[in-house]
Amino acid sequence: MKKRFCVLITAGMFVFMMHTVVFASAFLVKSGMQGENVKIVQNLLVELGYSPGSVDGVCGSATVAAIKNFQSTQGLIVDGVVGDLTYSYLTRSVPDSDRGGQRTLYMSASAYSAHDPGNSNRTATGKLVKKGLVAVDPNVIPLGTHLYIPGYGEAIAADVGSSIQGNRIDIAFDTHEEAIDFGRQSITVYIID
Repeated sequence: MKKRFCVLITAGMFVFMMHTVVFASAFLVKSGMQGENVKIVQNLLVELGYSPGSVDGVCGSATVAAIKNFQSTQGLIVDGVVGDLTYSYLTRSVPDSDRGGQRTLYMSASAYSAHDPGNSNRTATGKLVKKGLVAVDPNVIPLGTHLYIPGYGEAIAADVGSSIQGNRIDIAFDTHEEAIDFGRQSITVYIID
């Protein structure tokens, strides 16, 4: 949670106010939701031996029960909701051997370029921002790691960002327009080394 202090001037007087900025969760699946993120969670639950019922992209009672069971065994808050914390536990819990030795992460992705307002043209590791580089949370994907992203290609984890935490990734493009076109997506990321 980030706190911001503001100064307001009213009738010749300074008034200090503290605002708390709460950042939205990057990943959310809860009862009644439908779509690709629900399928991702259902597939992860199946891989881990928790039965979510049908892998149909609908978060019904069987999926919620499987989420609660998983949360309970991991010592998490048992609420049947997959937010960032539960999601990171799900993606880290699937053994690499179940994927042919290749680690797979399901991530919330955004995009950026050196031409975006306020961006530098250099990454945190000093490389020029260009296609083939990504910003990651080094606690999830260490800097220097080689990745494969379907529809994007090979990439290197070479940057970080204050909002890139947990299972989030920011994918670099050569132009601002390409970054805008990519938008925000849930993607699969393969660790290739």
